[in-house]
Amino acid sequence: MSNFYDQFILTMKRLFLLIFLIITLVSCRKEPSRVFLFIEDSQQLSYMVTHEVGKMKEELNQSGFKITTSTLSGEALKTDSITLVPDIKLANVNIDDFAGFILPCMASDTVITSQEIEFVKKVVSKGKPIAAQVGAVQILARAGVLEGKKYAFVDEKNENHDMYPEFSGGNFCGNGVIRDGNIITSGTCPWMAKLTGHQDGTAELTHELINVMKGRIK
Repeated sequence: MSNFYDQFILTMKRLFLLIFLIITLVSCRKEPSRVFLFIEDSQQLSYMVTHEVGKMKEELNQSGFKITTSTLSGEALKTDSITLVPDIKLANVNIDDFAGFILPCMASDTVITSQEIEFVKKVVSKGKPIAAQVGAVQILARAGVLEGKKYAFVDEKNENHDMYPEFSGGNFCGNGVIRDGNIITSGTCPWMAKLTGHQDGTAELTHELINVMKGRIK
């Protein structure tokens, strides 16, 4: 009887230890790191969603990141061929929830808002990595976060800083992909590549962001 009791106690101890280890492993398991992807409306929305946003999502997913999409209004963006439903409205985003931020080229001079500018300022002030391509680079410039930084942009828009004074404090380095600390910029999106014949920077821009985020995530 004593041996049975001792064996029972030993078995229960082992069982409790196993349960404890399982609970510990489950509680320590991290959710996939989240990346914020801001999508602005564009006349080339269908083309850019297919060739730019789709490529960014593919690269990020393959690297183990979970993507949260956002628009300024939080409402769907529609064309005759696609409907893009965002996960969240920009105003409702908690910057601390994300490992990194990526802004495709879907912004132009007429659509950059003060809300977008303030958002970028907060992202950079928190030391979060941010990647922007062509039109979205202007958001970074207007937020003042490119001052003293190397950046990429469309060539012809940097020949005369009087026309684009928001870039005057930065160091223009061509239309490729440029990384300066946590800020990554690209001067050629799929649409510009189609127009100019330059190399599309979407994949490289996304890879650079992934590299920065993986360097920060332990």
